[in-house]
Amino acid sequence: MPPDQPLVTLQREGARITARTSGPVASRAPDSDPEQERGYGHLTALLRQRGLVCTVEYGLSDYFVHASLPDGSDVIISPPQEPSSEHPPGYPESWLVTRHRSAEPAVYEVIYDSEPDGPHARHGGDVTRLMAAVDSRLDQLGVPPRPGPKRFAHDVAADAVLHRAGFVPAVEFGGGHYHRLPSAMTDPEEQRLVVTRAFDMLQADGFDVSCDPDLLEHDMPPPWIPETSLGDRLGFLAEHIEASTHTRDMVANLSEVTAPGDGVLQRVVEVLDTTAEWWEGFGEPADHRYAQRLRSIAESLDSYAIELRAIRGDLADRHAVHPGKDRVRANRTAASTPVPPRVSAALTPSPTVAQRRTAPAPPDTAAAVRPAAPTRPSSSPGR
Repeated sequence: MPPDQPLVTLQREGARITARTSGPVASRAPDSDPEQERGYGHLTALLRQRGLVCTVEYGLSDYFVHASLPDGSDVIISPPQEPSSEHPPGYPESWLVTRHRSAEPAVYEVIYDSEPDGPHARHGGDVTRLMAAVDSRLDQLGVPPRPGPKRFAHDVAADAVLHRAGFVPAVEFGGGHYHRLPSAMTDPEEQRLVVTRAFDMLQADGFDVSCDPDLLEHDMPPPWIPETSLGDRLGFLAEHIEASTHTRDMVANLSEVTAPGDGVLQRVVEVLDTTAEWWEGFGEPADHRYAQRLRSIAESLDSYAIELRAIRGDLADRHAVHPGKDRVRANRTAASTPVPPRVSAALTPSPTVAQRRTAPAPPDTAAAVRPAAPTRPSSSPGR
């Protein structure tokens, strides 16, 4: 695996199936190994962000999280130990958090207790409530706060793939970003289909993917994945606009966005209106409100499209060379980026060629071939 390969981990966390993106292998902390975390990575990651040294150790009957504080005391975050309980790793039905220091001045305090007879019993195994209490006490003890979350290019790229695969973005306590399956998607077969689709799409986009084999549908054929998304193809317009040296070039590209009837903005308005009508069919009061909001957005976008068409017309009337553009650089950029067919036709000087409609070129045979099936982890014993 290349050292700069980002990793996406698809896993079950309690009742949820999540997708988490981490940086390249070279930048991952060695102590963040899931095997060492024993299912408590969602806790240790938050504590380490505050500069604390954490370990996951075995207690009387279960694993617990141990964190060392700057004042020489230790914080223990533990599930029930006596008696022990059956629960998914890292997601017990209750928590006990204590702080200890044996050296003078000795310290023992209970920071959080959601066991059945504890003061926080109503919160049970809620991790958000747990970490809110822990963070509040760490603040009082002068432990540095965790820095604001950073978003890297590979995070954004993974977001796009997971979004298309059917996952929902989420933010956990502390500002961490991850994705999860829709909350009402509880059918195991449907979950496997979506996870498998995400697995294949992520691998096709060059991500390293870690996934529990039991979450995959191994007989599902790999999907045909287009070489570029619709958004990427529209991105070519921005590249050509940047490279334009004359207003006529700029107008040809901008026209794809502003054209009445079949321009990009007009099609987006159509999508929003259609979505509103479809959503309203559920019939609940909240559905009606969502539909009205979608129609309101579509109406605003439609008015902006009219204004942009007028601006595009003003630019077309100017018909002049841009004073700050370098022709050589523009030609080099344009040559390296595929030109959308209609933009290419608009830039063609011959009226005859510009007016002639031709059938779309047949797809490249090599590009149309279904990609080889990605290697999925096997659920069979011994493999």
